[in-house]
Amino acid sequence: MSTMAMWIQAQQLQGEALHQMQALYGQHFPIEVRHYLAQWIESQLWDSVELDNPAEETKAKRLLDNLVSELQKKAQLQGGEDGFLLKIKLGHYASQLKSTYDRCPFELVRCIKHILHSEQRLVQEATNATCGSGGQAMDSLSQRHQQINQAFEELRLATQDTENELRKLQHSQEYFIIQYQENLRIQAQLSSLSSLPPAERTQRETTLQTKRATVEAWLTREASTLQKYRLDLSEQHQKTLALLRKQQTLILDEELIQWKRRQQLAGNGGPHEGGLDVLQSWCEKLADLIWQNRQQIRRCEHLTQQLPLPGPMEELLSKLNADITDIISALVTSTFIIEKQPPQVLKTQTKFAATVRLLVGGKLNVHMNPPQVKAVIVSEQQAKALLKNESTHSESSGEILNNNCVMEYHQATGTLSAHFRNMSLKRIKRSDRRGAESVTEEKFTVLFESQFSVGGNELVFHVKTLSLPVVVIVHGSQDNNATATVLWDNAFAEPGRVPFIVPDKVLWPQLCEALDMKYKAEMHSSRGLSDDNLVFLAQKGFTSSSNNPEDYRNMTISWAQFNRESLPGRNFTFWQWFDGVVELMKKHLKPHWNDGDSEIGGITIAWVAENPNKPGERLVWNLLPYTTKDFSIRSLADRISDLNHLLFLYPDRPKDEVFAKYYTPPLSKAVDGYVKPQIKQVVPEFTTPNPEPSGGATTFMDQTASPSVSHPNSFGVYPSMTDTMLDADGDFDLDDTMDVARHVEELLRRPMANQWSSQQS
Repeated sequence: MSTMAMWIQAQQLQGEALHQMQALYGQHFPIEVRHYLAQWIESQLWDSVELDNPAEETKAKRLLDNLVSELQKKAQLQGGEDGFLLKIKLGHYASQLKSTYDRCPFELVRCIKHILHSEQRLVQEATNATCGSGGQAMDSLSQRHQQINQAFEELRLATQDTENELRKLQHSQEYFIIQYQENLRIQAQLSSLSSLPPAERTQRETTLQTKRATVEAWLTREASTLQKYRLDLSEQHQKTLALLRKQQTLILDEELIQWKRRQQLAGNGGPHEGGLDVLQSWCEKLADLIWQNRQQIRRCEHLTQQLPLPGPMEELLSKLNADITDIISALVTSTFIIEKQPPQVLKTQTKFAATVRLLVGGKLNVHMNPPQVKAVIVSEQQAKALLKNESTHSESSGEILNNNCVMEYHQATGTLSAHFRNMSLKRIKRSDRRGAESVTEEKFTVLFESQFSVGGNELVFHVKTLSLPVVVIVHGSQDNNATATVLWDNAFAEPGRVPFIVPDKVLWPQLCEALDMKYKAEMHSSRGLSDDNLVFLAQKGFTSSSNNPEDYRNMTISWAQFNRESLPGRNFTFWQWFDGVVELMKKHLKPHWNDGDSEIGGITIAWVAENPNKPGERLVWNLLPYTTKDFSIRSLADRISDLNHLLFLYPDRPKDEVFAKYYTPPLSKAVDGYVKPQIKQVVPEFTTPNPEPSGGATTFMDQTASPSVSHPNSFGVYPSMTDTMLDADGDFDLDDTMDVARHVEELLRRPMANQWSSQQS
């Protein structure tokens, strides 16, 4: 591996490999020494030392002395306020290593060889794990992280170079000032010669004038050299600042934005956005490097003021100072983020929580004077004004209780965050609604803001961040429509949008992806919606009869079609229908869905049986779709068990093999002479005795109506389907049938209509 390559890759280790790497270090060899002397350590020939040969002890001792010397030099190079503690720490480590290994230098060599070999093994194993069998390169995530870490190493070296050059400039300038003072002293001596006798005055005057000429010539040359040093250093700082901007853009505008997008999709049931530790470590490195360069530029300004020289330095340094201040301001304001979002469907008078975090708070010592964060709820229009800096702090659209929180520093994790645990929206002020917009389409946001200073009040920051859009409701009946607004916004919001603009229509496959994500989350299942399921949904959404998925691929569906306009002939929208089915599936059919037994849509039972009016003809029979209440009385599995004329789950699996594990156990024997009654499902046209498992007398309840439905024919059989549903052998062909779930309207029209039709402001 090339110089530094191993330590760069070792820092990218994750999980158990990272723990193993960290375990290599301790008091015997601090990890800080490995980090700050990485280049030097990896360039030494540790393997050339023969640990079993006493004659090699001199070589080992020389390596120890050089290590201590390098560490002491590194300590001396640490300057400024931020480098003070590191300077002490590195100096302490130098003394500690000298004391520990001075009498046994072989042990130091043995220790470092073990560390380097172990790191190489861990890095190699991690590389192999991320490469394909054909020796493919690391995945894009690893490559991106490696790119970022390599850029940090480049920045670290560039900052160290400018620090060294600045020290040289300072030493040269100090010597220049000494020589300048010497020249003034010579000038004063020449002026005092008038009091001496002529002969002595002439002799001394000649000597002093020669000396003065020499010093002035040197001062002229050195002034030019100093000016060149200053210009070169400014040019180096300009290059470093360009690298810092590039790195910061990559981390804030790509990595952090991607994390926020994952957080937004998690609101729709997508995978968890992941932790912030890696992002925080990058932002802290940025803060550290930015602050070091800022301090260097300020020291350059001080040197320029101490010794003014002709040239553009003052203007150059002023520009550098402004640029570095802009960079650190962008970092601080962008890393004030919401780690845990408030609920996006927010009910008034209900407790809710949120967490905000400042990713660079620990590094910039903000916690030394802990800032307070305030939360207020603002409207969409107020949010737009905030982003344009057109608003005042007093504007809000409601009142949040317990909306102030002090940021706390957690030493173990190095995080600075504010945990709002007991907020409650006491009241809300709604805007004038536009056109057909309902209250559950109105979006608000929670604004979090704070103010703090860094660098001993050198810089004061006012930071603010907006939550994801929230829809405020006052009653649970509004939850369904509010969720639709949130789902559409989370799925289709574009980065950098004006709050909270979303497209009015999207491609059908885009909506399918959002519905599938939501469905899997609600069902706690990895089994999503199949192509057939999505075709069925498309038929519902577009009132179409086409079974071809390609017919819907380029079609668009509007927000109005999704959850503003009712389906044809119904008093509920597409979303309300879909959400109702998901609710039924979630409460009563989750195990069956995860086992692969169910299809989305209305829930019914269909079977093939002989036509009683026409012997020899086989028909498909369907029960009226069940309601949620039906399944709360008797489960689907028990209802299938009750119908003893049903033998197989299509195509040929015995029904007990599939559903037996969900059957309710048989009732116990009579107690105190009483027998507990049992509700069973029967279909009158197909009623035959069903023996009890115990072998006792045959009993069944000739029940023609579900207790959950008021009208008398709820177990009536649907009109039989035609022979086109049967194959050449007269068997049921599922692929050619219309999904029986298409009768879901019968399910939804009754129990859910009142809930969906009630809207409160």
